[in-house]
Amino acid sequence: MRVVELGHVVLYVRDLERSVVFYRDVLGWTPVVDGRMTEPPLPIAAFSGDSGRTHHELLLIDVGPESAPIPEGRRVGLYHFGVKIGDHDDDLRDALARLDRHDIPLIGATDHGMTHSLYVYDPDGNEVELYVDVPGVDWGDPTLWTDLRPRVLQL
Repeated sequence: MRVVELGHVVLYVRDLERSVVFYRDVLGWTPVVDGRMTEPPLPIAAFSGDSGRTHHELLLIDVGPESAPIPEGRRVGLYHFGVKIGDHDDDLRDALARLDRHDIPLIGATDHGMTHSLYVYDPDGNEVELYVDVPGVDWGDPTLWTDLRPRVLQL
């Protein structure tokens, strides 16, 4: 067996409408399925990016407001997932302005050397990395991983 690519991410959410607004209106994902409109209705929503490379890249499943929150602090499980949002720092600047318009606080901004990243929480506390690849980086260069110290991103 070999892994070809990461296919999709599935998240349990407490309030599907609130999460749909975040992923669709704030982050700009394209809806592909709204299970609330199917017969019978299903508490799901699926999204894809602009590439159209697959059937869906993000699936949200509503598990209700009484569901346990994500535990704080160090824990086993998902730390964050990354979403490539463009090819240049201008795309990150645009994202930062959009986050600000929607009152979404930034929890981090990092220059990883190979990527430039902004970090936010979704409505349920899942961390989402919004990033661009640094132009000209040779992904085959073995020294790429020798200095992994994150640096503050200067936009």
